[in-house]
Amino acid sequence: MSCWALVPVKRRAEGKRRLAQRLNAAERVELVRTMLAQTMAALQAAKSLDGFAFVSVERDTIPENYPVFADPGGGPNAALDQGRKALIDRGVTELVVLPADLPRVTGQEIDALVEAGRRTGFALAPDAGGTGTNALYLPAQRPFRFQFGAGSRARHLAEARRIGLDPVIVELPGLAFDVDDPEDLDRMLLCSESRYTPQPTDPGAASC
Repeated sequence: MSCWALVPVKRRAEGKRRLAQRLNAAERVELVRTMLAQTMAALQAAKSLDGFAFVSVERDTIPENYPVFADPGGGPNAALDQGRKALIDRGVTELVVLPADLPRVTGQEIDALVEAGRRTGFALAPDAGGTGTNALYLPAQRPFRFQFGAGSRARHLAEARRIGLDPVIVELPGLAFDVDDPEDLDRMLLCSESRYTPQPTDPGAASC
């Protein structure tokens, strides 16, 4: 078996627009690049992965030794399906789908997702709200249709059952925490070293 992770990444200048009231365009690009680097560090630390690749319209800061598959347009689900087909052509049999904005994810959590998925055939890590999807494990060659978007958790579970897989939910803090709004940004920065970190006297700063 060959297990790879596939990471979708938007054009950097288009990322995290919901943070526009807090960060200017250059700061948002820096944030996206920082979280991508943190995600890559976790992927490198995961013992269950044989490699990882990206789907994006640009390489930007991704090192040359990692594959970047072109985003064909048509939304994130079409892009992921294109990337999966490219990995299948390379002999990949197991797939982990992981977004690039999980600043607290660890290699051990990725390994736990893979281990759970191998037991049942399909694993899903929901977002903190419990309705979205932050990571997936699935057999690469099964005819699974990606369902990312609002309320994707329920749709992904239904899709797994449709093709005969027995889904399991994996709830771990790093896999659950993504950065979509200013409150998420406060929680991330309170627990990290960054020039954006709120001062201790900031009444709006959230706890870790």
